[in-house]
Amino acid sequence: MGDLLAAPVLEHALLPVRPGTSAAFERAMAQALPIIRAVPGCHGARVSRCVERPDTYLLLVGWDSVEAHEVGFRGSADYERWRSLLHQFYDPFPIVEHFVATHE
Repeated sequence: MGDLLAAPVLEHALLPVRPGTSAAFERAMAQALPIIRAVPGCHGARVSRCVERPDTYLLLVGWDSVEAHEVGFRGSADYERWRSLLHQFYDPFPIVEHFVATHE
């Protein structure tokens, strides 16, 4: 896995997990992370649990470009596997945003 913070594009998503499903979500995410990390154009992925709101997680993924994520990954069979593992846990569905560095 590369340095996701050094990637040209950083994907950010707060993942609101339905109360009482965090343990199952974490097991599913453990299966899902290798899927996204293997996608061409991915520099790495990390999920962190919020201290103040334990049913909220932060997903960070480094990408070569927005297209590598939105076209390459989301248009692939890998995304279908990712979706089947994780999307059942979200309420509401997460907002996914992309960021680029302004200063080095």
